[in-house]
Amino acid sequence: MKPKDTEAEILKAAEQEFMLRGFDGAKTASIARAAGVTHAMLHYYFRTKEQLFERILTDKMNLMGRSVLTAFGNPELPLLERLKDGISRHFDFLVENPDLPRFIINEVFSRPERYEIMRKGVSRIIDKLMQSVQQELDSMAAQGEIVPVDVRMLMLDVVSLNIFPFITYPMIKPLLGDIAADRERFFEQRKAENIEVIMRRIKK
Repeated sequence: MKPKDTEAEILKAAEQEFMLRGFDGAKTASIARAAGVTHAMLHYYFRTKEQLFERILTDKMNLMGRSVLTAFGNPELPLLERLKDGISRHFDFLVENPDLPRFIINEVFSRPERYEIMRKGVSRIIDKLMQSVQQELDSMAAQGEIVPVDVRMLMLDVVSLNIFPFITYPMIKPLLGDIAADRERFFEQRKAENIEVIMRRIKK
């Protein structure tokens, strides 16, 4: 029998509790119960609820960063193919973490100081991407392959298009009828549409 990974079980239970109730509403007793550990054991691994919360946010940001950076950092693909792959990977990350965008927005508005935690995670991703991608975009624009584009605006376009369906899905589902009835199919269509929109945005 495979030994139990106690820390992983705690993190899994904590993620579910935080996503469901937010930081303020989450209870460490509920997390311990869901993880199958005692309250004392939970505090042995994570001394405070704040520490546990920050670990989950950091892990999520790092996971997203590795996924997106892997796509953009593939030297074997041209930039536009890497861009398509990056959009797709970011969208797939959201498919696996559909409650994360709404959760982050709620936490930032309710506790603005938490933004610094998330900013640090995002900055590590953005700083690695921006300079090299901007240079490639400028080179392609100079050769007439694409229109001139600011990489910061381009990334904002990607994030906005990808996140919006997950934040608004409960509201737009009744309005869209059969298009959104099959959740999995709807999100696959949105991913393809988002890639197409971004490609049309930069191509001549």
